[in-house]
Amino acid sequence: MSDRCSFVFSEELLNYKFSSHHPFNQFRLKLTVDLLEKMNALDPAHTISPKMATDEELALIHDRSYIEAVKKAGHGELSKEIAENYGLGTEDTPIFPNMHEASALLVGGTLAAVDQVMTGKSLHSLHLGGGLHHGFRGKASGFCVYNDSSVAIKYLQEKYHARVLYVDTDAHHGDGVQWSFYDDPNVCTLSIHETGRYLFPGTGNINERGQGSGYGYSFNIPVDAFTEDDSWLHAYTNSIKEVAEFFKPDVILTQNGADSHYFDPLTHLSATMKIYREIPKIAHEIAHQYCNGKWIAVGGGGYDIWRVVPRAWALIWLEMTENSNCSGNLPDAWIEQWQKESPVTLPKEWDDPDNLYTPIPRKAEITEKNEITLEKALYPIRNQQKSQKGLPS
Repeated sequence: MSDRCSFVFSEELLNYKFSSHHPFNQFRLKLTVDLLEKMNALDPAHTISPKMATDEELALIHDRSYIEAVKKAGHGELSKEIAENYGLGTEDTPIFPNMHEASALLVGGTLAAVDQVMTGKSLHSLHLGGGLHHGFRGKASGFCVYNDSSVAIKYLQEKYHARVLYVDTDAHHGDGVQWSFYDDPNVCTLSIHETGRYLFPGTGNINERGQGSGYGYSFNIPVDAFTEDDSWLHAYTNSIKEVAEFFKPDVILTQNGADSHYFDPLTHLSATMKIYREIPKIAHEIAHQYCNGKWIAVGGGGYDIWRVVPRAWALIWLEMTENSNCSGNLPDAWIEQWQKESPVTLPKEWDDPDNLYTPIPRKAEITEKNEITLEKALYPIRNQQKSQKGLPS
C-alpha cells in the first residue's frame, strides 16, 4: 500500500507568509516533513512537487477580477480602498509580496494531489500546504487568499466527473467550501467544528443544509466550546460514517485542520492527540469502503506549530502508508534539531499525557449538548432510513 501514496511538498510552499508575527505560519510544514524524514517514513520517491495553478484553474471558483486584484496587491499596485473590498490588507489577511504566486502554488499542490489519485498514479495523496477553506469567490477571508479545496472539488467535477465528499475537521467552520457548493447535489460537505457562537467565522449551524437541488447535502456538527476527545470523536465517527453511506461518493477530500487541540491558541476546544489518530484512520476506512481507496487529504488550520501540528499531520501520512511506527517516543534527533528554536518545550511522545489539562467542570453538559446537536444534524438521514424500513419517524 505504501508505494501507492504521494506526498506533495516543496520548500516554496513556505513562501505563503503574511508576516513573522502572523499566527498562520507555514514553517509547520517544514517541522512536519522533518519529523517524517527523521523517522525514515517519507521516501523521496513518494514526494512530488506542486505546480502553480493557472488563472483558468483558479477561475473555476474565483472571479477573474479578484485574481487580478491579488496579483496587483502582491506587487504593490492595488490601492488600500480597493484591496479592502476584496478582503486583502486586513488584519487577518495582510498583503505580502508575490502573494498571488504563493497562493496559486498552494492551489496547484492540491490539484497535483487530485491528479495523482484520479489518474491512478496514487491511491492516496497528501498536500499539507492546502486546506485554505475560508476563501470566497471574490474575497479573501480568515488567512485564506484562494480556496484550494473549492478549486480542487470543481476540478474533480469538470475533469473527472466525480461525486465528492468533503470532510472538514478544522475547529473553524469550512464556510468557503460549503458556500461554493451549497446548491450542488454532487458535492456533499461535512464540517465538524467549534460552534460559531464564540469563534470565526460564526457560521456552520445545523440548519445550513444546502439550497435548491443541493438541499440536504450540507452537514454541520458545531460542537460546544471545551469539547473533549470522546465527545468529539463520537460526533465525527457517527457523522462521517452515516453521511458517507447516504452520499456514496466517488472520492473523499479531507481537510485536516489541527486546531481543535487544547494547546491551540485561537480556539476553545479540549481535544488531544487521541482525535488526530482517529481522524485519518476512519477517513481511510471510508475511502476504501466507498471510493475504491481514492482519498485526497489537505492541511488547514493549526496554530501551535511546535507541539501539535507536526504530530497531528505526520499521523495522516503514517495512516496513509500503513506505517505503525507512531507510538512511544518521538525521534530524539527531531527534538534536538528544533528545541533550541521552539519557544515552548517540545513533546517527547506521540501521545499526550492523561493530565494534559485540569478536568473540564461542564463535561457532562457539553457531552449531552453535542449529542443533541449530532442527532439534529443527522436527523434527515436517519429519518430517511426509518422510512425506507417502514419504521415510524
